[in-house]
Amino acid sequence: MSTLSLREQELQAHFNAFHAARASSDLASRLYAEAMRDAYPAEVAASSSCDVTLLGTMVTRLCLRPGQILADVGCGTGGVGLWLARALAVRLVGVDISSTAVELAAARRSQFVPTEHAQFRVGTVEATGLPECHAHAVVCVDAMSNAAERTAALGEIQRILHPGARAVITRAVRRDSGTAPVEQAAVDAGFEVEHIDERPGEPAMWRRLYGLWIAHEADLRRDLGDVQAENMLREANRVLPHLDGRRALVMTLRRPGPYPAAQPDRVASQAIA
Repeated sequence: MSTLSLREQELQAHFNAFHAARASSDLASRLYAEAMRDAYPAEVAASSSCDVTLLGTMVTRLCLRPGQILADVGCGTGGVGLWLARALAVRLVGVDISSTAVELAAARRSQFVPTEHAQFRVGTVEATGLPECHAHAVVCVDAMSNAAERTAALGEIQRILHPGARAVITRAVRRDSGTAPVEQAAVDAGFEVEHIDERPGEPAMWRRLYGLWIAHEADLRRDLGDVQAENMLREANRVLPHLDGRRALVMTLRRPGPYPAAQPDRVASQAIA
């Protein structure tokens, strides 16, 4: 990928430390499981709001055919994309700013799909490094907030999609602001807005999770270290007061144009650079 800006270098360092710490202990995953309850997708082990309901929504909305290519932008350690790749019998390319996350994701491939069916690379939401019209679908779960320019990030996702293909993106908006601003941003990036699904239980999940982080401060410091514990507690105390005004959405966006005709032999053999 192109040279990272100073902000991106700092973000990369932050997430490298974040993923390294969480890989050393299962405490964070156990707290997510407690917060999500029966909706926790244990195999995914994501550090995000991804639950079994969101996975089902993505399966339904992406409209993928076996052998096609799915891009997971902001993939973290790869669980969401790998789960979808197995469920939908597609090939996966995951992109994340954290080189540590990319290494951890690559190490997990064989738990879900043949290793040659999934590749991971370092890139940003605004600059994935993927060719134009490369993917037949894109997912972006809780990663849009890391983009310095969300308009540029939407444009990049539109660029890497085939005409007629879809992106499923999670977004959060203020409850009193409505969806018009995020819909307009998608249209400005060249998308058609196909669906907006509500996630009514997502704010309550974050409330439970943040409460658990605060209650388990000593455990976080012991297992993850003071720096990561401080980061988590700072996030919890910053976001908790605003959760009542949060509205969580799943946006399904379509790049206009005719969808590619089925070419399973060619698509199945296509290398992911």
